[in-house]
Amino acid sequence: MLIVHAADIHLDSPLAGLTLRAGERASDLVGATRRAFTALVDHTIEIEASLLLIAGDLYDGDWRDFSTGLFFVSEMARLDRAGIRVGVIKGNHDAENQMTRSLTWPGNVKVFRSDRAETWTLDGLSVAVHGRSFPKRDVTENIALAYPDPVPGLLNIGMLHTAADGRPGHAFYAPCSIRELVAKGYDYWALGHIHARAVLSENPWVVFPGNLQGRHANEAGPKGATVLTVDGHEITGVEHVTLDVVRWEHVRVDLSGSDEYEDALARVRDVLSNAVDAAEGRTLAARLTISGRTPLHSELAGDLERTRAECLGIAQQVGGDVWVERVVLQTEDFERPVASTDADAIAELLRTVDEILKSSEEMNALKASLEQSLTRVPARVRELAGLKEVDDGTLVTVLEGATATLRHRLLGAG
Repeated sequence: MLIVHAADIHLDSPLAGLTLRAGERASDLVGATRRAFTALVDHTIEIEASLLLIAGDLYDGDWRDFSTGLFFVSEMARLDRAGIRVGVIKGNHDAENQMTRSLTWPGNVKVFRSDRAETWTLDGLSVAVHGRSFPKRDVTENIALAYPDPVPGLLNIGMLHTAADGRPGHAFYAPCSIRELVAKGYDYWALGHIHARAVLSENPWVVFPGNLQGRHANEAGPKGATVLTVDGHEITGVEHVTLDVVRWEHVRVDLSGSDEYEDALARVRDVLSNAVDAAEGRTLAARLTISGRTPLHSELAGDLERTRAECLGIAQQVGGDVWVERVVLQTEDFERPVASTDADAIAELLRTVDEILKSSEEMNALKASLEQSLTRVPARVRELAGLKEVDDGTLVTVLEGATATLRHRLLGAG
């Protein structure tokens, strides 16, 4: 028998700010959560699994209209026709009090109640699934402690949406320890909430499958679900299967030692080509970071518009479906000789910048000026530009960028 464990589908997630960055590509990228879910259903049917478990956050929040629910019904109907049952718990995003719309699900779908944990015994499969949905978004108590005891003679699976013992970047919902989960006596814990795949224990199995489809650059790498192979009452295999349709990646190019512009572009081309190959036919959504100590720093940083355009042009030439979400320049200057007529101006520039960095009064004035300018910028644009909050680190970054641009102009390259 095969059982599929998925979580954190976030159907129709709005992917905040994507339209501003992706333009005409936005609709394709936003639709990735549906296409990945269809791939999950396709795979579940193809391997003739007996059961699909969805451990919370099937939806990203309340439906904007009924189309999200109708899409889910159509996919569940496909599983129903194949004789595959589905167990669902609600997480923090689709908690009971977060949803104002609903539909009647096909008979093969079991949605666990939210007022207490319950046991679902599947006739003909010798499986008992224990679970509880979130009644509200902020569940801060350890609900795992009240889960039912295992049913003797059956394969026991617990479904839980939880931060477990805590993970960076995730709210601390339904906290519990691995020791507490192991002590419950279940054969497998199907967890959700953490978007990076993680195996917390193998005896018994305690698994986060990760989310089904990455939605932004902080959810990079292969995404998918977990497939359990069961022989009698024993789990004999636990395997990750990749099902994402858009692959987010941090693509890093090191320009250390590169002193020719064409060589730098060639390095970008090679690294992007390798990333396209690794995506195996999927759309590649890349955050491109260019780093390294190079004499090209002033030229690259001095004309960021051209640097970005060159990278976008390369992405269009490497083959495959590539979208460069952002170009991040982190190169460092490698001092090159300058003409004597330029030396005084550059020295004065660097001296001025150094004085600003050492003066709290100057830094505060710079911060006030930047904040004043940013009041005319929409909040979402500020966030996308990394200027949501102006702290000391942001000020230094802005100042260094301005210095590189001015140095580039002084050298006459612009």
